[in-house]
Amino acid sequence: MLVLHAQGLQKSYRYQGKPIAAVKQVSLAIAAGEVLAFLGPNGAGKTTTIKMIAGLVLPDVGTVEILGRDPYRHTAALRSIGAVLEGNRNLYWRLSAEENLDYFGVLRGLSPRVAHQRGLALLERFDLMSKRRTVVQALSRGMQQKLALAVALIHDPPLLLLDEPTLGLDVEATQHVKALIREIAQEGRAILLTTHQLDIAEELSDRVAIINQGEIIVEESTEELIRQFSGTTYSVALEVPLDGDRHSKIERLGGTIEGNTVYLYDPSMLYDLLDILKPLPLLRIEKDDANLTEIFLKLTGGRGKGEEEREKREEGRVKDQQRLE
Repeated sequence: MLVLHAQGLQKSYRYQGKPIAAVKQVSLAIAAGEVLAFLGPNGAGKTTTIKMIAGLVLPDVGTVEILGRDPYRHTAALRSIGAVLEGNRNLYWRLSAEENLDYFGVLRGLSPRVAHQRGLALLERFDLMSKRRTVVQALSRGMQQKLALAVALIHDPPLLLLDEPTLGLDVEATQHVKALIREIAQEGRAILLTTHQLDIAEELSDRVAIINQGEIIVEESTEELIRQFSGTTYSVALEVPLDGDRHSKIERLGGTIEGNTVYLYDPSMLYDLLDILKPLPLLRIEKDDANLTEIFLKLTGGRGKGEEEREKREEGRVKDQQRLE
């Protein structure tokens, strides 16, 4: 079931008397239980798109439907959205954790009794019950972010907008928040995730949509996108240096050697390579898989470290082949 369906969104602003297109024909759809990572460089149109989805900015062209309802015509549809915004805009710092949940629950249409009951349940679930009467400004950054998630869920929305949910968190707090996001998605909520921490996006998302200069340049399942951009090179790291005889045999297979690591560009020759290396102790065997950071940089005009390393290895392979010929 589709929770969010945004179709053909366009938005322009005027700058020095001239129209500037911020968003051009952007379409997004998220099903229940799905996490869509919505990625793009600064100024690419992410924020404007999110504001149109959230009912904060009226699109020039295009439609938004949340569970089949237009939030611009049916304001009740906006209650189907929960949001955690980047920064400190999600909570009242001088109120306690419990008071924040009570306040935002009533603000979003719950009775005081129901808001309080749900708030206590969320505090228990997010391991914040011991801090229920602590003012927000006295909580750690990780606790504040967990409370912000609880506030976003107080009215049980089917759609959650998460903007940089792990920004500024330490390793332990990041792990806790990631686990909560997975749980929330498994409950059947649709999640639109925006982040510059692309390793987080890769780990949490089912699909990825990348926007650049106001346009969606790719939308694909995370797994398939990584597969498309991954190479076929295998690297085999050894504990000991290679002898000259093995060195020559590996070169005849088309492999190259850097220090104690062998790079093989034809995956069909992997077992032949392993036969040559027997019985030398191996440290690891890895396939040259791309990651979301490298893919993002390539699609938006940057170059990742992994891509540069692959180019260097390819240059080395070509030179070795020319020498052998």
